Amino acid sequence: MASLTVTKMKQMKKQGQPISFITAYDYPSARLAEQAGIDAILVGDSLGNVVLGYHTTVPVTIDDMVYHTRAVARGATSTFILADMPFMSYHTGMETTLRNAARLMQEGLAHAVKLEGGEEIAEEVRGCVRGGIPVVGHLGLTPQSVHQLGGYRVQGKQEQDAKRLLADAIALEQAGASAIVLEMVVSSVAEEITSAVSIPTIGIGAGKGCDGQVLVYHDILQYDADYKKKKFVQTYADIGTTIREAIGRYASDVKSGSFPTEEHSFAGDSPAPAAVYGSGKEQDKG
Repeated sequence: MASLTVTKMKQMKKQGQPISFITAYDYPSARLAEQAGIDAILVGDSLGNVVLGYHTTVPVTIDDMVYHTRAVARGATSTFILADMPFMSYHTGMETTLRNAARLMQEGLAHAVKLEGGEEIAEEVRGCVRGGIPVVGHLGLTPQSVHQLGGYRVQGKQEQDAKRLLADAIALEQAGASAIVLEMVVSSVAEEITSAVSIPTIGIGAGKGCDGQVLVYHDILQYDADYKKKKFVQTYADIGTTIREAIGRYASDVKSGSFPTEEHSFAGDSPAPAAVYGSGKEQDKG
């Protein structure tokens, strides 16, 4: 059972306790995030960019999301898990929305789903909530609509856009959303939205006035072959360089013949290492 719930998130907002989210897309990442004490994990469709190698999130399918969410759930058994509804897994009718949201809950073992959009998806949010599926909204830069938005641009700069974002946030709250992600929203607008709604706001590039923050796992660790710095990201380690250099040393050792050594080899009477092959009992089960 997740230690964080949608009810507890609302209580944290009231008490002024910041909520920490991070993305994760596989078992080891999720396990490490849980061990580090993160409040919640978002299995974002950003996996399309950082794991699957797509230029946008649009090609990500519901099958991709179920697969990766289930892997995260195995790694983080005591952490709240939020899963993205990918491109066109909603917007096409209530039946489709409910079926796909149910898959993320039943097969993916998520605790809530996230939908991009405002007033235009209010009915679908309401339908999911009626069906017992907690929903988190997503406003501002909505990556699934990146082509319509004209690229990855900060949202809410114009007064008209700011008013629309506020109206969308209120519509999501009224539809029963449990929280709202605000991505790349002008900080003053994000702060206004946070004050106007009773549900938590989770910012990514939306300033410190939000009730919580979320960042992409690969961004804060620079876990990327060609990492590009982002204004709203604080990096805490350079794992990409560490991995690249370590693999380079391994490849060099293989080519030079310095690996493996006798230390890494087995004599005739050496037992198989349990760390690699498991215990005898586990082998018997196979």
